[in-house]
Amino acid sequence: MSSRPLSEDEVITEMNKMVAFIKQEAMEKAREIKVKADEEFAIEKAKLVKQEQQAIDAQYEKKRKGAEVAQKIAQSTLTNKSRLRLLQQREEHLQDLFYSAREMILDLARDKARYVQFLEGVIVQGFLQLLEEEVTVHAREADVELVKRATEMAEKHYTDISGRHVTAIVQATLNKDLAGGVKLMSGNQRITLDNTLDERLRLLEDRMLPEIRSDLFGPNLNRKFYS
Repeated sequence: MSSRPLSEDEVITEMNKMVAFIKQEAMEKAREIKVKADEEFAIEKAKLVKQEQQAIDAQYEKKRKGAEVAQKIAQSTLTNKSRLRLLQQREEHLQDLFYSAREMILDLARDKARYVQFLEGVIVQGFLQLLEEEVTVHAREADVELVKRATEMAEKHYTDISGRHVTAIVQATLNKDLAGGVKLMSGNQRITLDNTLDERLRLLEDRMLPEIRSDLFGPNLNRKFYS
């Protein structure tokens, strides 16, 4: 059977079919491209949103930590100021206490009978520590006569205790601003014993300070060791 050429209408029909097929393929391809583009856009959008959210979260976290640090610094500063104020008040209270003690030793120096008894005691103590045959007793100029009287009694007392003899010379060399008492110097002037009221009060303050603090302010909770 021989083929015949297509008529013009048949050619047009075939061409329309081809056009329709190509158009259909193009539309499907376009839909695929659009779907893929939408998916990629959604993925990229989600990625950008996530990155932006992470950046916002990081910035917020940084600000939050900064605020916490600032708050801790402020609290620490306030606590330190309160602690320093408390320590200052305690120190002032202790100084008032020591000032009162100094007033008491000044009263002792004004009471001649008690003062001479005190002088005799510290001079005997000095003699027993030095164990020298010759000792120089340094006193305030205002106390020279009382110290001489106390020294004479101390020499006898020292002999009764130790069986030794000592010769003491009293000199008015101590500062008049001292509260009272004496200093004893060995014959070779190498050893000096400070038995002034001021020095004894200072030693008492140093020795008793921890106990005084505990009595006045309670035990120190931060202290781990006690001697």
